[in-house]
Amino acid sequence: MSESLPVIDVSALVRPGSPGGRAAAAAIGTACRESGFFYLTGHGVPDGLVGELDAAARRFFALPLERKMEISMDRGGRAWRGYFPVGAELTSGRPDLKEGLYFGTESAPGDPRPLHGRNLFPAEVPELREAVGAYLDTLTGVAQGVMGGIALSLGLAEDYFASGYTADPTVLFRIFHYPPAPPGASDWGVGEHTDYGLLTLLLQDGNGGLQVHTRNGWIDAPPIPGTFVCNIGDMLDRLTGSYYRSTPHRVRNLSGRGRLSFPIFFDPAWDAEVPPLPSMPQREGGRPRWDGQELRAFTGTYGDYLTAKVSKVFPQLTTEALDGPGTT
Repeated sequence: MSESLPVIDVSALVRPGSPGGRAAAAAIGTACRESGFFYLTGHGVPDGLVGELDAAARRFFALPLERKMEISMDRGGRAWRGYFPVGAELTSGRPDLKEGLYFGTESAPGDPRPLHGRNLFPAEVPELREAVGAYLDTLTGVAQGVMGGIALSLGLAEDYFASGYTADPTVLFRIFHYPPAPPGASDWGVGEHTDYGLLTLLLQDGNGGLQVHTRNGWIDAPPIPGTFVCNIGDMLDRLTGSYYRSTPHRVRNLSGRGRLSFPIFFDPAWDAEVPPLPSMPQREGGRPRWDGQELRAFTGTYGDYLTAKVSKVFPQLTTEALDGPGTT
């Protein structure tokens, strides 16, 4: 039988006072050690909200390119929000076969931090604004619950992250559209990479294409109705001394149809430093990181780490654009 990712019921973690939280936490800990990826059920996200978001996203991506470019990312300035066309985002220096929308938790106009500010929304799809706002609020709550399970799995208090690293989290949200890959194409919708922060919660449509690199090689992570795919990022890898390893993944859309995915990245506070937890063992060996980076060598804040990563993904967003005056 081919390898598959575990499915974990997190209802006890996202609904305070429910029994079974420690059992869910133990299952999450095993998944974090073995693959860094798992599916979530019992998350409590309403089907209606998912349907509204999906419908609004499909309306947007069906617009002519010139209409989509009316909210292009260069109009968002330092906030790093808005639309980018197919090929404008790079992974390991290669253009991705996808287009997308970038959102995040909104901050006040004039926020001096890069990657902070106001979201951009298309005038022709007004319902997208409400759907994105509701989705951000709902999934932020789910992510805090899952991080509570991760804390328990590490022998920490359940509120360890919520009262510290994620008391004021960096929350970024993407909507990606992957056009069908041509038959026999070698291009990836997104190439091999790991995520930057603590936790990613991914909603994907029914068209598939996500692959995860486990200790046994690449495996598919197909859509399972009613679930989210959850994976851990570089900062949780760093916090745990690679006891919980951020796992490479990639996407190639071979369905013959456009694929939509909706990842939320739930990350430490912008100004937080993320040193390894003193109680965590340092894991040596294993498969080298896809980019050759040694996470334990990094010094600085999470904002420093994220800004450096962004400049490689979107080279047109130069340091001047990120750090200088913006339009939001």
